[in-house]
Amino acid sequence: MNTSSQRPADTWSPLYFLASLGAGGLSVTFFMFLMFWVPHPGQPVPVFEDILAAFSQGGIALKAAILVAVTGIAGFAFLNIKLLIWNLARLAEFKKTDAYTKLMGSNGETQFLAMPLALAMTVNAGFILGLVFVPGLWNIVEYLFPMAMVAFGLIAYLAFNRIGGFLGRVLSEGGVFDVTANNSFAQLLPAFALSMIAVGMSAPAAMSTVPTTVGISLVLSIALGAIAALYTVVAAIVAFNSMLQYGTAKESAPTLMVVVPILTILGIMTMRQEHGLHTTFDAHGGVADNLLLTTTILAIQGVFIALGLLVLKRQRYADAYLRGAGNSAGSYALVCPGVALSVMLHFWINKGLVGAGLIAKFGIAYWSLTSLAIAAQVSMIVLVLLLNKRHFGRPADGHAVPAE
Repeated sequence: MNTSSQRPADTWSPLYFLASLGAGGLSVTFFMFLMFWVPHPGQPVPVFEDILAAFSQGGIALKAAILVAVTGIAGFAFLNIKLLIWNLARLAEFKKTDAYTKLMGSNGETQFLAMPLALAMTVNAGFILGLVFVPGLWNIVEYLFPMAMVAFGLIAYLAFNRIGGFLGRVLSEGGVFDVTANNSFAQLLPAFALSMIAVGMSAPAAMSTVPTTVGISLVLSIALGAIAALYTVVAAIVAFNSMLQYGTAKESAPTLMVVVPILTILGIMTMRQEHGLHTTFDAHGGVADNLLLTTTILAIQGVFIALGLLVLKRQRYADAYLRGAGNSAGSYALVCPGVALSVMLHFWINKGLVGAGLIAKFGIAYWSLTSLAIAAQVSMIVLVLLLNKRHFGRPADGHAVPAE
């Protein structure tokens, strides 16, 4: 078959699940508008009724923001679900090929963790869709929380099954893990998946008023978050040693910034847990706790973003995979850090700076900082549109680069 007549996405790899993930993440960035700009007395998140009231009574600017937010949420959530279904169908086909057997026997086996990662994001995006578009949802939400935890529990089972298969193989057989090909942060994908499941599992802790539901949510999310953090540290240290010896693998260079979304997710998980401890178990934290947490996370994220961009620039990654003839499914990993930075900036500004009384909400400083979050969001929208056109558009002369 003439490969020039194919779309790059026709040469499928598990990393295409990141396309679904990125779209879901962008729907979350639009939800931040509603989360922090729409009043929602009586519950920790805005629901359909709050949004409708704000749209009816608010000024032109708020109306415009709500319209942009709901449009963005609906559009990117649809893309998230569409790409998830497409990837699941392609995965079923891929399992019947020799390429699947080869990938399962290599370092790249962990790429399959992109599937539970994308599944967890879709469950989170689905909950946002319910909050925004379903009237009266909050009246039955206590029945939905156990269902959500069961869903995340099943996704966690898929993730641990994949991780156990990989670690069992490489740690028991010996000599099957190629250290020279571990010169990126690609092996942090399992930690990314676990952290996404953990943040979803922590949602009932922040939103439920049933102590049993809150308690189960706390225990399970703490366990998953702790395992994700441990896996991140171990995998990063091992990978960094390989990068120092062999340099960073060019195609996998975007993974240098995967720490950014992991930190945002674990940070949101921690804030949800603290909220649940406060509202249900009367455990009080300090006024500046969120400021300390979000500022620390942003500082670390800044280091990894700077490092990642430096390496990408030195290796001329954009010339190879964003502007040139080559196409890599791993390019979708570039979306995650920008989305995560945008979301964390919103939390830092609203829960950190405003919460601690350092700046006034909706003041000049507030909008100046918020513009940075919106800039990161817009940049990632442009990137997603560019990548989707390259990978899913009409066939071009570009060739797909098989993931390693």
